[in-house]
Amino acid sequence: MKNTADGVTVTILGKELMVACPENERNALRAAADYLDGKMREIQTSGKVIGTERAAIMAALNIAAELLELRGRGGLGPDAHERLKFLSSKIDAALNWDVQARQ
Repeated sequence: MKNTADGVTVTILGKELMVACPENERNALRAAADYLDGKMREIQTSGKVIGTERAAIMAALNIAAELLELRGRGGLGPDAHERLKFLSSKIDAALNWDVQARQ
């Protein structure tokens, strides 16, 4: 993953995506991208889902289920809402990039 003055280039399923990100949040972004990449690879390896967009949606659903389970157990810290908004925006950017790349 490459850094620039404006952000970080992350790789998800072999596709590079430049994401604007403050320097103090770059490690969290890299971790989120690695986690999402792993989830999407698990889903594609299962053979039950075909296509990047569907794999992304299934990964998002799995991650949302993990989040809800954590919430139910009270496992979220005080900054969780802001971090989740940040991650959600990055997932949206990745999905939009994938749709544009297909056109």
